[in-house]
Amino acid sequence: MTDDPASRPPAVRQLRLVVEADDYDAAVAFFRDALGLPEQAAFSGGDGARVVILEAGRATLEIANPAQKRMIDEVEVGRQVAPRIRVAFEVDRQAVTDRLVAAGASQVAPPTVTPWQSLNSRLDVPAGLHITVFQELRSLDERTTLDGFGTDRDG
Repeated sequence: MTDDPASRPPAVRQLRLVVEADDYDAAVAFFRDALGLPEQAAFSGGDGARVVILEAGRATLEIANPAQKRMIDEVEVGRQVAPRIRVAFEVDRQAVTDRLVAAGASQVAPPTVTPWQSLNSRLDVPAGLHITVFQELRSLDERTTLDGFGTDRDG
């Protein structure tokens, strides 16, 4: 009997990114109201402590080596701009960029079609985050046939 990792149930059930926001109300308004992340729960405590948990759909953890991070910055922005952590949100339409800029984001780069066939926009947003909003232009199956795509397991 082999211990195939693919046959085991996932050990992690949720990825939760916790962000400290100096202007809590502005950050909540941006992510909940402008970006449209539904509120799952909110809690408050003594001394004005507040937190809101927003649903962000399916979560993935993207780990890139320094060369890949530089390449992504070059493709999406044309220069190195992202800090070590950048948050990306898959959205349904290009109009999201305009809505987020109207809600207080600073556009770092306009929507750009990437070699991995997504339409990506870079923004600096409340809570000191640097984000990408993107729309997939091809299915995952279609993208995996492109040069440079595969998995680390492919060897």
